[in-house]
Amino acid sequence: MTGRRPKSPDGTAGYAEAAAVLAEQYESVSFAEVHREVLDLFPSRPGAVLDIGAGSGRDAAALAGLGHRVLAVEPTEELRSLGRRIHADRAIEWIDDSLPELRVLRDRGARFDLILLTAVWMHLDSRQRESGMKSIAGLLAAGGQVFLSLRHGPVPAGRRMFDVSADETVALARRHGLDPVRLAEREDLHGRPGVRWSCLGLRRNADVG
Repeated sequence: MTGRRPKSPDGTAGYAEAAAVLAEQYESVSFAEVHREVLDLFPSRPGAVLDIGAGSGRDAAALAGLGHRVLAVEPTEELRSLGRRIHADRAIEWIDDSLPELRVLRDRGARFDLILLTAVWMHLDSRQRESGMKSIAGLLAAGGQVFLSLRHGPVPAGRRMFDVSADETVALARRHGLDPVRLAEREDLHGRPGVRWSCLGLRRNADVG
């Protein structure tokens, strides 16, 4: 049947309908606030950055403003459109792709110095996390870093999330040649009851070819 949109990834459930509200929420906090626990680890020299689950483009825009070449991956069309409009003044390339396979990116053969997964990883089930970590590791340049955040606490109605621990994520990353360089816990910036976050920094192991 023509005209039908392809099925969205399971982890995006509830995001299209609330895109405008979510974009406003995302933009209400700054890049520096969201990433304060790992900000000192971000590369000082401009490089290739991949923002997976870029949402409204807040982080992608901030990094583009620092001179990085930013590719923003966002599988929810409504958020992609809002991000393009909100940050039209930034040199960001937007694409429709999703974890765990990241097929579009992998077909390009590109490598990135920095990969961001902000409030993304807990949307994947255990099998998807295994496959997704392999995909991410394969997209990293030598010495490249990954920064990801994990949400813990009540799951909003209509969303799909799993309680994924930092320890489990570190163990999975190690199996794919990524070493932890930072682990921090923090409160929820929006003050939602029972919600807290783990912030994790990973670096590609020098022994990985």
